[in-house]
Amino acid sequence: MKHQKVDSLRSMHQREALVGWAFVTPQMAGFIIFVLLPLFSVFAYGMQDKNLLFGTSTFIGFENFTRLFKDPLFTKSMVNTLVFSAGVVPLNLIFSLLLALYLGKGKNGALFVRGIIFLPVVTSGVAWAIVWKYLLQGGTAGPLNWLLDQIGIAGPNWLFEKGWAMTSVIVTRVMKNLGMNVLIFMGAVMNMPEDVIEAARIDGAKGWKLFHKIKLPLLMPTVMMVTIVTVIGSMRVFDTIKLMTDGGPEGSTMVLVYYIYHQAFKMFDTGYASAIAVVLFLVVLLLTALQWVMRKRISYYEA
Repeated sequence: MKHQKVDSLRSMHQREALVGWAFVTPQMAGFIIFVLLPLFSVFAYGMQDKNLLFGTSTFIGFENFTRLFKDPLFTKSMVNTLVFSAGVVPLNLIFSLLLALYLGKGKNGALFVRGIIFLPVVTSGVAWAIVWKYLLQGGTAGPLNWLLDQIGIAGPNWLFEKGWAMTSVIVTRVMKNLGMNVLIFMGAVMNMPEDVIEAARIDGAKGWKLFHKIKLPLLMPTVMMVTIVTVIGSMRVFDTIKLMTDGGPEGSTMVLVYYIYHQAFKMFDTGYASAIAVVLFLVVLLLTALQWVMRKRISYYEA
């Protein structure tokens, strides 16, 4: 009788284990096939002189990686990527947090504003970039410059002047993804403990002091999560650059992801493109790990 109970329990545990593996296996298989294998393949291609046009491949070790230090366009692309991220991330975080704080109060027109803000998120990135390329045309051909001309201001050639081109793609990218972060922050704002905030108000905290000492520390875990996601998104921007500036003028908006595309599908040097992709992966991994470590130091409530 005792052996029968043991066998019954064992068979039950085995069935539970099989059910668990049945649920997990498709996800694991998809991760291995579509994430791990391509990732290892990129590392392997980075050590080859691989030409996509001729289909040739020769193992060259770390030559592609040493070539990066001698490539001025790679250096410019790295700097442009950091500049782009340094522009997109703070602007996105500041505006999305301010809008979430405003919309979280449920004031008149909040639903309408929320819909308008989220509309770009569900809009195709290609359509968004094409529309803004039209709006930012130089001279008075573009609607934006035409409006500026009506009030006596000569607008620049937004997408064909070095400084303005980077500014233009940063601003349009911020507006494109703002709505998603607003929704995330709204969830955090609406779940802040009201008793803590009310106690702070009774103690005399208001305005900037209330936000800085009470609300912001309560929101810091969400801020860190949104920062990590926004940094990763800014590092892999492609469609905006491709359709609005094509990396120009004179490489001033050539970011790493677009440079990978340029080397792989214009120069057909997939080995070198893979080496750049490895560097981009390591940069994103380093920044993500750095932010993850920082969250432990700043994601707490400080009275």
